[in-house]
Amino acid sequence: MASSPSLLPLGLLLLLILVPFALAAPSHCATPPDQRSTINIFRASDPCSPFRPSVRSSSWEDTMMNFMTYDESRLTYLASLATSHRPSGRSFVPIAPGRQLLQIPNYVVRASLGTPAQPMLVALDTSSDAAWFPCTACTGCASTSTSASFDPSSSTTYRPLPCGSPQCAQVPNPSCPEGAASCAFNLTYGGSSVQAGLAQDILALASEVVQSYTFGCVQKMTGNSIPPQGLLGLGRGPLSFLSQTKDLYASTFSYCLPSFKSLNFSGTLRLGPIGQPTKIKTTTLLSNARRSSLYYVSMIGIRVGRRVLDIPPSAFAFDPATGAGTIIDSGTMFTRLVAPAYAALRDEFRRRVKAAGPVTSLGGFDTCYNGAIKPPAITLMFMGMNVTLPPDNALIHSTAGSITCLAMAAAPDNVNSVLNVIANVQQQNHRVFFDVPNARVGFAREFCTAAA
Repeated sequence: MASSPSLLPLGLLLLLILVPFALAAPSHCATPPDQRSTINIFRASDPCSPFRPSVRSSSWEDTMMNFMTYDESRLTYLASLATSHRPSGRSFVPIAPGRQLLQIPNYVVRASLGTPAQPMLVALDTSSDAAWFPCTACTGCASTSTSASFDPSSSTTYRPLPCGSPQCAQVPNPSCPEGAASCAFNLTYGGSSVQAGLAQDILALASEVVQSYTFGCVQKMTGNSIPPQGLLGLGRGPLSFLSQTKDLYASTFSYCLPSFKSLNFSGTLRLGPIGQPTKIKTTTLLSNARRSSLYYVSMIGIRVGRRVLDIPPSAFAFDPATGAGTIIDSGTMFTRLVAPAYAALRDEFRRRVKAAGPVTSLGGFDTCYNGAIKPPAITLMFMGMNVTLPPDNALIHSTAGSITCLAMAAAPDNVNSVLNVIANVQQQNHRVFFDVPNARVGFAREFCTAAA
């Protein structure tokens, strides 16, 4: 049986950076050295950055349309999580967002895999479990300086897991044809798919080292909705990062995502119960055996200004059989609400900003205005806590400020039509706390922007 993973705790926080839509270039290229578990974060658009695009960036309108398309693929992936699987410390690692590094709206961590360590950029995902990395000779995997492949033949600590290993029974769609020496698996991510071999190796997040970490070594990738650099799952399944390090971190973490408008986009992800906020309002974390990775919560209503909207309770009702309810998700960019909830919010929002002029649309956003507006306060109401969104969390602005849109949309008219998704734009500048053992999720306002 594979040895259980162990971790050598060396830090305190996980640094998150979200790259803005438009930033001023630095005046010089000097970079201070990394210190312990802190890695320097750079912007892809900087003149000194090796990731600086060689061609002019897309327009704001095209960028928003691309992100809405990405969200649609993301929601398809969330729907696919209705699976039928067979039957304490704290830490600090660096992450950066993939908006300009990799042209995806994920948060990205600098990691390394194997011995000697091979550097990787890995997307973090609260709604996924298994980690997977593109490996050399992978068919369809990206091959760029920003999405390096892992070479298992160059690692002295790499080992494939056999079909009889307990981990093989925990991956989605395991494949062990007669005579196969090791376990393989297939998974879908939006409209895309991954084929991977199950393996173990040393995973390092900055100075944090996890021995015998189980992951998928990707052999084939199809579609364009998959994070090309790989993925590290923060879900609740048996192969997630939380589960593989639960003896150290007690399946507890929190994060704060910085605003697009910040000049320095640093936030924090804290692993483990130590150092978590003590004065934070929480709501119940619900479990759905059919979508075991997802963080379902008890949402009960929406308030605009002082008015609680007339939304039928069925719009928020939790139903494991259909997947209905509300989840907190780091991988979706813009919040989606089921049809009756979104219609009520949209109509009241439009009524409150009527003087701003005619309503226009842009891609998936149906409530846009020419120029700046003064929005009403929007409060998401949960059992036990309310989260009032600052204007920056409720609106999306064009770079020039000529267009302002309500940064939410209706749930797609498919299997996810019953699912409310509280996405990362609405979570920004809040400490979002996940306490799995005690079944609770909390929000607290926190301005997590470092000084410029």
